[in-house]
Amino acid sequence: MVAGMWIRSTLTYRSSFALTLLSSLLVTFFDFVVILLMFGQVRGLGGFSFAEVAFLYGTAGTSFGLADLVMGSLPRMGKRVRDGSFDTFLLRPASVLAQVAADRFALRRLGRILQGLIVLVWGLVLLDGVEWTPLKVLLVPVMLLSGALIFAALMVLGASTLFWLQDAAEVTSSFTYGGNTMLQYPPTIFAQDLVRGVVFVVPLAFVNWLPALYVLGRTPPAGVPGWTAFLSPLVAVVCCLVAGVVWRTGLRSYRSTGS
Repeated sequence: MVAGMWIRSTLTYRSSFALTLLSSLLVTFFDFVVILLMFGQVRGLGGFSFAEVAFLYGTAGTSFGLADLVMGSLPRMGKRVRDGSFDTFLLRPASVLAQVAADRFALRRLGRILQGLIVLVWGLVLLDGVEWTPLKVLLVPVMLLSGALIFAALMVLGASTLFWLQDAAEVTSSFTYGGNTMLQYPPTIFAQDLVRGVVFVVPLAFVNWLPALYVLGRTPPAGVPGWTAFLSPLVAVVCCLVAGVVWRTGLRSYRSTGS
C-alpha cells in the first residue's frame, strides 16, 4: 500500500516520470559506455570478448536493478534512526522491513533494470561459440533472480548495521553498488585473493561470475569447484536467512532517539 501510494504520486505527472525514467536509463548506460570505449582500443579484456563482458554486465546490472527497485530505500533508514522518525514504522500493524523498503518508493529505478536487460540481450545476440543446452538456458533467469536476492540480502544486512552505526550507509553501499560494478567485469582481471573473497566470504561471485562462467563454457577461478555454478539459489536463501536474523537483532536493539 505504501509503495502503491508513491507509484500513484509518481504517475500523476506522467511526462515528468517519463523524462526521469529516461534520464535514469541514460545515466546508468554511461557505465557501459566506458566498456564500449575500452573495446574500441582492445579486442579482449582479461581473455573475454566484448559479447562475454556484455553478458556479465547485463546479468549483474539486471540483478542489482531488481534488488535496488525493491530495497533501494533502505539506506535512508540511518537518518530516520538518528532523528527518531523510525518510530512511526513501529506504530503501524505491518512489517517494519516492508515499510522501510517502500518508503519513498522510486519507480524511476526501473531505468537501471531496463538498461541491464538491454545490454544482456545485446550480449546474448552477439555471443557465438556457446553450446546452448536446456540447463544453460534455465540457468540465465535463475542467475538473475538469485543474484537479485543476494543483492537484496546484502542491502538488508547493510541497513541492519544502521541501528548501531547510523552514518555507515556509504560503507555498506560499497558491498552493493561497488559489488555490482566489480561483477560487470571478468574475474580474470582481479587478484585471486579478491576473487576468493567474493566466493567464500561475501558471496557476490554467485550473483553472476560462477554461473556465467559455466554458461560461457569457461573454467571457474582457481580453487573453486565447477559445481558451485549451480549453488546460486541455495546461497541466495542462506543470505536471506542471515539477513533476516541480523535485521531482527538490530530491530530488537533499537531504543528510539530523543532530542
